[in-house]
Amino acid sequence: MPFRSEFDSLNKILMFRFDGRLTDAVMQEYYRVAAPGVIASIQFRASIVDFTDVNSFEVTPDLLRTLAWSKPIDTEAGRPRIVVAPSEIAYGLARLFASHGEETRPSLRIVRNLGQAFVALGVTNCEFTPLP
Repeated sequence: MPFRSEFDSLNKILMFRFDGRLTDAVMQEYYRVAAPGVIASIQFRASIVDFTDVNSFEVTPDLLRTLAWSKPIDTEAGRPRIVVAPSEIAYGLARLFASHGEETRPSLRIVRNLGQAFVALGVTNCEFTPLP
């Protein structure tokens, strides 16, 4: 599976981690099927999408614009959302998504590593466990 969901129950942070090859098909499956199911089933105060372990970005800008213009998966606009984008391509694609979705995702922030994500969320000790 090119992505997995994890949860830190102490800090109430939901994380989606991607790895390997990221394609339009993977992103669509995450955005339209997997993430909505997880988000609907758990109480959380913030979310992180982590692209640290992605080694091939094959997501098209057109898809990212389409997803950014669509209704957010998380309907709580004020809930913090962090994207961890360490590589230049990941950062650029995340900025593209953010710029096209800023009206509906005002609390979206892009950082370069998980440490920066934790600082942004005001947490120091996180313990993520896999979700089914």
